[in-house]
Amino acid sequence: MNRSFPWKRVALALFVSVLMAAGCAKKQTVKSEGAAGAPGAASAPAPAAVGGAPANEAPAAPVAAAPAEQPAPAPAVAPGVAVTEEQVSRFDDVRFDFDKSEVKEDGRKTCQVVADYLKKHPKAKMLIEGNCDERGTAEYNMALGERRATAVMNYLVSLGVPKAVLSTVSFGKEKPLDPGHNEEAWAKNRRAHFDLK
Repeated sequence: MNRSFPWKRVALALFVSVLMAAGCAKKQTVKSEGAAGAPGAASAPAPAAVGGAPANEAPAAPVAAAPAEQPAPAPAVAPGVAVTEEQVSRFDDVRFDFDKSEVKEDGRKTCQVVADYLKKHPKAKMLIEGNCDERGTAEYNMALGERRATAVMNYLVSLGVPKAVLSTVSFGKEKPLDPGHNEEAWAKNRRAHFDLK
């Protein structure tokens, strides 16, 4: 009797399992380029609602193709790799301390660079995206993300940028730059991101 026959079945079953698992990930992961984006990179429109949405409301969700459709599970990725597709910004992100929305000194320097650009390009529009780390409830982080985006917008206005060219949106903890569960990852995720239109 041939003893290798059961092993062939096991090997075939493992091979099919691996193929099925590899085909399940639907969300594309993108590598974070950190705070400095490529100069001159054009950005595409943000995937969520834009404008002064109240702090307690989430951005508008896209309409599902069918009511029974379930969202794809988040892929497993290494720390330092964004789990969402984010447009690369030509400007650094403004970073925040834990549970704070005050613009710090390095954030004010970044805002000065953004303000200078917007004053030189009066037709440009800027969306400021407020983001948080994973700690806290979704509702709390949506409000905190809105406070962060608004703080950056107000600082830009104080530098002479017309408020009409600025808009804000909060993603709360829904758009982590780094999916890690440690202080290093959380520090990267507490930010305001600039999306030039």
